Amino acid sequence: MIDNQTRLIEIEQRLRAALAPTVLELIDESHLHAGHAGALTGKGHFAVRIESEQFRGQPPLARHRLVYAALAELMETDIHALKIDAQAP
Repeated sequence: MIDNQTRLIEIEQRLRAALAPTVLELIDESHLHAGHAGALTGKGHFAVRIESEQFRGQPPLARHRLVYAALAELMETDIHALKIDAQAP
């Protein structure tokens, strides 16, 4: 199992490659969920604030889908929860 610092790096690399964000802030919120059933899996809880031109004209659900697509299998293997704030610049 990889640690959350390694997960943050992987998340950042995937989001930058797929969405070319002008703003990207990632926060590991796993410590806030200690004892939570999802925390027992070893997967992380993260928050992302991202701005990308690819979000322009897209409704919130479509923006979230773009983020999920960029993270692909990480959503299954390494991320238990992801809070997303996705905006156009």
